[in-house]
Amino acid sequence: MQALIDSCRPADAPAEIALVISNEPSAAGLAWAAANGVPTKVVHHRDFPNRLAFDAAIDAALRAAGIQLVCLAGFMRILTDKFVEDWRDRMINIHPSLLPDFKGLDTHARALAAGVRRHGCTVHFVRPEMDTGPIIVQASVPVQPADTPETLAARVLKAEHRIYPLALRWIAEGRVLVRGEQVLFDGAVRESPLVDLRG
Repeated sequence: MQALIDSCRPADAPAEIALVISNEPSAAGLAWAAANGVPTKVVHHRDFPNRLAFDAAIDAALRAAGIQLVCLAGFMRILTDKFVEDWRDRMINIHPSLLPDFKGLDTHARALAAGVRRHGCTVHFVRPEMDTGPIIVQASVPVQPADTPETLAARVLKAEHRIYPLALRWIAEGRVLVRGEQVLFDGAVRESPLVDLRG
């Protein structure tokens, strides 16, 4: 979230972070966003009888703020199929693996256990099935022999901070479109970019 807000500070930035929503009142990101002049709102999931009602409240808050694109960042709630479809091709997520590998949780430990040489992160449009959807950009980082899940996570996090703002910029500039389950860049079908980060 901080990387996205920071990327939108320059006067020539094509996007504006208009609202930060959290389901956790104590989330540190809320205080950080407010201190940086970004409106915030808490929609506490425990205040609602079910997921549909919770998602409806989030949807109402987004629409009231005139939001055009939802960027999920550390939002650890499974959204209902209805919410995802209502925001189809207008909601993106960042996942700490090179999708389709290592969907779900504990991606860094699982990558190390699998013995992969490279790991990374993926920005993708959201679909009802978890960690699926058209891929916008990925970043690849090397896996070092002495890596732990923590050291690998730190390397991937740096990559996340690079590619999530990049994906947001491309979308805001109108360079990214979705046709079916395929991303089009500048009006042409081509392979999603892979940022290869050495070291």
